[in-house]
Amino acid sequence: MGTKSIELVVYGAEVLCPSCVNLPSSKETYEWLEAAVSRKFPNQPFLISYVDIYNPPADDEQKKQFAERVIEEDMFYPVVVIEDEIVGEGNPKLKTIYSEMEKYGYREEN
Repeated sequence: MGTKSIELVVYGAEVLCPSCVNLPSSKETYEWLEAAVSRKFPNQPFLISYVDIYNPPADDEQKKQFAERVIEEDMFYPVVVIEDEIVGEGNPKLKTIYSEMEKYGYREEN
């Protein structure tokens, strides 16, 4: 298919951010995103991972640094990142995420 498998990373926390009280939790957003992207781009592999900003993976320096940045810069989480590009904060929009993925060769199948 020629698409390289991209990684979507959802950075979030158990506790909702103060300005996100009525929004789904980071974990719920991650699960919803995984389902939505799988439906939109069937048979097109992608990675999706969830990173707890207060407990990032110790063995992944990049994810650890970004998790610290989310906290330091008071970003609205969940923060969705595709290949180092922030594509959503707080309440990520599917349209934005889809169009970013399409830049990497993902195509909607009808």
